[in-house]
Amino acid sequence: MRSTAANRDYRIFAFKPEEAPPPGGYPVIYLLDGNALFATMVDAVRAQSRVQKKTGVSPAVVIGIGYPSDALFDPARYYDYTMPTQPDQIIPGPEGKPWPELGGVDEFIEFIEQDLKPEVERQFPIDGGRQAVLGHSLGGLFVLQALFDHPHLFQNYIAGSPSIHWNKSYMAEAEQRFVSRMGQGDRQGDSSRTPKKLSLLITAGQLEQSHPSRMVENANGLADRLGKLAEQGSELRVEYCEFAGESHISVLPALISRAVRFALVEAANG
Repeated sequence: MRSTAANRDYRIFAFKPEEAPPPGGYPVIYLLDGNALFATMVDAVRAQSRVQKKTGVSPAVVIGIGYPSDALFDPARYYDYTMPTQPDQIIPGPEGKPWPELGGVDEFIEFIEQDLKPEVERQFPIDGGRQAVLGHSLGGLFVLQALFDHPHLFQNYIAGSPSIHWNKSYMAEAEQRFVSRMGQGDRQGDSSRTPKKLSLLITAGQLEQSHPSRMVENANGLADRLGKLAEQGSELRVEYCEFAGESHISVLPALISRAVRFALVEAANG
């Protein structure tokens, strides 16, 4: 699938449940890094929704957003998942090598909103009020950027091991804008597009704290700060989960399993 605005190509993976859709349509999970994670997510949704009366997990459409290559994690993700960033705002690349092209997050969000979601809704009966997005690492950074600047896109945001360290000054400013918006009754004029209720799950693997980015500390700190919005009467629900004994990559199956329950039990229960 080609993006209209940026003329970039994506490989889209789609799963539709065998079960008939509920009257309002299926909930949907949009999954970044689809080449690597789509099959695991589909297996988790199928297994956990198999006996919905016991698990509470609703059958759901899964849309994986990937790239037309054989790479599990295509370098194009660096462009799609990041904001424009000055060199002094990011950590050095592996072995001192430069990072791939960066800074295309706005184009990627436009692709999701203007191209992908309308096509998904043409192909499948989707409940527009039960949409989730999941990203890990730089994908988790993308999820937070989408929440902070485009909260109308989804109702459930799942940021696994988010690379908050990538551009901390930008993220701090975006966080403050979001906190201000959510703390005001009129959401700064955005109430017609922002869901009345938003849910955010932030996760990390216990062993990720050893990384120079202090990923666990950053993730936990953000969850604590945003959790205070709920205490102040905001409609934002925030959960934080740290997976014991897991590293940056080994955490992926645990993240996906937890994400299914976070997004789809809520959907099943309305």
